[in-house]
Amino acid sequence: MAETEAPKKKTAPAKKPAPELKPFVDNGDGTVTDPNSGLIWKQSDAWLDAKKFFTWQAHREYVDKVNKDKFAGYDNWRIPSKAEAITLVDKTGTKQCEDKNGTLFPLDPLFDAGCAANTWISECSDDKIIRFDLKIGVDTPYPGKDVFGSIRLVSKPGEAAATVGTEPVAKPAAEGEKPATQESAPVATAVPAASSKPAGSVPRPVKRALSDEDKAVFKARAKAWAAEKKK
Repeated sequence: MAETEAPKKKTAPAKKPAPELKPFVDNGDGTVTDPNSGLIWKQSDAWLDAKKFFTWQAHREYVDKVNKDKFAGYDNWRIPSKAEAITLVDKTGTKQCEDKNGTLFPLDPLFDAGCAANTWISECSDDKIIRFDLKIGVDTPYPGKDVFGSIRLVSKPGEAAATVGTEPVAKPAAEGEKPATQESAPVATAVPAASSKPAGSVPRPVKRALSDEDKAVFKARAKAWAAEKKK
């Protein structure tokens, strides 16, 4: 009787290497282009421009002024979405920018130093206050509305001009087109914000559980920062 051949084990398909990202480009007019997504970012943020922070309810004051002035020739500046803001966070650990407190965080140094490491994002609303932290790539919900933040503005060729007092709507991707991605810090899923807060209390971020991967990244960054300070 012929021996039965043992079934061959299937080999896992080889993983394709992640596409190499093209570096950001300083346009020399106060803007920075991300060639991977086609987005054009304002080189400075609201903190550097206005020397103050803005609540979500007041953020359009800054956005409208930049569009009225047609900064760098554009009048369709807007706040980024969470996905767009994530592309600013460098995961390689090779790019760092100094914030207003002298702390380094993972932002391309082509952007102006002395900025704030947070921004309002389009997922925020009057009913759900969400701010994005550029230091760790996390969007954080807050209970209450007395929360201040900076603003990072983005523009994209082909999007409609902004209407004063309202947020410009980002142009939807064409059918079959996948949004460009960039290596970024692990992003935690936001926990729904509390519906109310005690009178007179200070708004604080809603607590959320961190994954082991998040903890490892934060620990590594803390060590790197401490080593940098010792130099």
